[in-house]
Amino acid sequence: METQNSNENKNQQGEESKEKKRSAKNILDDGPKFNYFWVYAIIFVFVVISFNMSLFGENVQKSNMNDLRTMLTDKDVDKVVIVNEKLAEVYLKDSSLNKAKYKKIAKTRFGSANKGPHYSLTVPSNDAFDKFSTEFYKDKPEFSPVNVEYELRQDWWRDIVPWLLPLLLIAGLWIFMLRKSGGGIGGPGGNIFNIGKSKAILFDKDEKINITFDDVAGLDEAKVEVHEIVNFLKNPKKYTALGGKIPKGALLIGPPGTGKTLIAKAMAGEAQVPFFSISGSDFVEMFVGVGASRVRDLFRQAREKAPCIIFIDEIDAIGRARGKNLVNGNDERENTLNQLLVEMDGFSSEKGVIMIAATNRPDVLDTALLRPGRFDRQISIDKPDLKGREQIFKVHSKTIKLSPAVDVHKLAALTPGFVGADIANICNEAALIAARNDKTEIDMQDFNDAVDRAIGGLEKKNKLISPEEKKIIAYHEAGHAICGWFLEYAHPLLKVSIIPRGVAALGYAQYLPKEKYIERENEMLDRMCMTLGGRAAERIVFDEISTGAQNDLDQVTRVAYAMVSIFGMNEKVGNVSFYDMQNQNTFNKPFSEETAKMIDVESRKIIEDQYVRAQNLLREKRKELDMLASLLLEKEVLFKDDLERLIGKRPYETPDVFDTEVLTVSKNTDADTPSVENTPA
Repeated sequence: METQNSNENKNQQGEESKEKKRSAKNILDDGPKFNYFWVYAIIFVFVVISFNMSLFGENVQKSNMNDLRTMLTDKDVDKVVIVNEKLAEVYLKDSSLNKAKYKKIAKTRFGSANKGPHYSLTVPSNDAFDKFSTEFYKDKPEFSPVNVEYELRQDWWRDIVPWLLPLLLIAGLWIFMLRKSGGGIGGPGGNIFNIGKSKAILFDKDEKINITFDDVAGLDEAKVEVHEIVNFLKNPKKYTALGGKIPKGALLIGPPGTGKTLIAKAMAGEAQVPFFSISGSDFVEMFVGVGASRVRDLFRQAREKAPCIIFIDEIDAIGRARGKNLVNGNDERENTLNQLLVEMDGFSSEKGVIMIAATNRPDVLDTALLRPGRFDRQISIDKPDLKGREQIFKVHSKTIKLSPAVDVHKLAALTPGFVGADIANICNEAALIAARNDKTEIDMQDFNDAVDRAIGGLEKKNKLISPEEKKIIAYHEAGHAICGWFLEYAHPLLKVSIIPRGVAALGYAQYLPKEKYIERENEMLDRMCMTLGGRAAERIVFDEISTGAQNDLDQVTRVAYAMVSIFGMNEKVGNVSFYDMQNQNTFNKPFSEETAKMIDVESRKIIEDQYVRAQNLLREKRKELDMLASLLLEKEVLFKDDLERLIGKRPYETPDVFDTEVLTVSKNTDADTPSVENTPA
């Protein structure tokens, strides 16, 4: 047994060592990469300068006419070559090279037809040299005249280099600027010939992704759909034996942060096939035809790697409906979409190439892209429910150190409407808050603070508020709380605060809405009445109103117009809906001006009726309103149990708010942050 434990410890240590090496390698890989472009540039410049020096400098000694006279007198000159009527090359005899005064002269000349040791001097002209030679030999009959040759040379390299070097410098600066501004021409390689190549990242069998389906929580239905696609690629015979065909594509649809890209990463981690990942914006460039070329190249690579998966994130960047805006149309984007449609419809199902795409704006996509045969499946990824949020909290809590008292079920109940990205942020924020307070574990108080910060923003502890403003804020929030407390269909109150948070929130009342898929008319009216309770309290207590209800008015206006023009909840307008699904959830106007006026009148009437209702309720509960406002001014934060002690239990409390459990919140005596407890129903 001890030997087995020892072996297990060794294996565990070996795995940890490998993991550390992988982490170190990843850290090194993620660091700044050395650009070999500069090595090639330095080598090129060095070669050009060296070649230039060998040709132009030539290690030839410069001389003058007086030195030439001396060399002729000593009979050291073998011949003289006059080049282009400007330059005289004086070649010495081999027997004269041993003299001390000629030690520095070059012994060879590189790159010239005339080789040999020589001096170089400038002459005014051929006539001037001939005159000098005649005068020199006039009084020296014992001297034999040296051989004089005349040459015309064309040194193309000498003429080109002065123009070539500036051009190369300009080209180098241009490439450098392009690399700094956008990663170079044609992608990461900076090669202009790669501009039409696909930018997709390939995850092959050798490049494992650590995310699997076990890391995806709260999306059970979506996981079943995509897991079936992965299984199809792993074992196609299981499905084809019954005559089934592999789906060509699946479209992931859902709000931001719900986990669409996470599911795609999990597919890459689970699938034992190549996985191409690319963003929709990577197809479109300023150059015409680049997007279509990259689509063709992507599918060409996919066919070579088949069976494989192609994932396009944010496909709405290239998949927008064509022909809707003829004035400001984007021909390049539409050409890219056309090529994508052709490629998706062109390859056969036997190839095993599956397209997965994600978008949070399915209403703007082209109908040709959504038809069966291209995207055979549309997988909806909605916000998680209570059970889903609990699973997500369990996944994200694996990487943080939790206190044993933390209950993820209660955390899920505290965060209605939160998506996976929000929950990940809550867990991280709670860990930062605990570390800031020098704690060794993360407790419920840290999570409560993190939720408050996510909902209301950062607490403004040093914000100066006058006593008059603070009193108005207290009565405003108390009005919300009292209306919500005594209305049957209002959401259960969690806490009310007059501590400023965020940019403009001077106070807020936090509720825990019941998670429902449909909402009745009475529920919507009660919610409007509760929302208008703040302004109604200001009118009753101070006989005037303030700007603090701006957000409340926005909410009730949207709800009222939705009741009248979308949900058909008004007798005069009738059972009609003017909701336009193809226009990004905005109002269309397939009605007359008379109907539009009726919608305005009826919406305004609904709002005014609920405002009057809120005033009547608060006048009836004026004593409770004053008591709650006074306690808010004293403590600044009140919780559900504080209201129960102050004004009694809520008349319409239901015991099944959170799966047969009632969430109650109590305030600690030495802290302003809440602690959450579960009380039996």
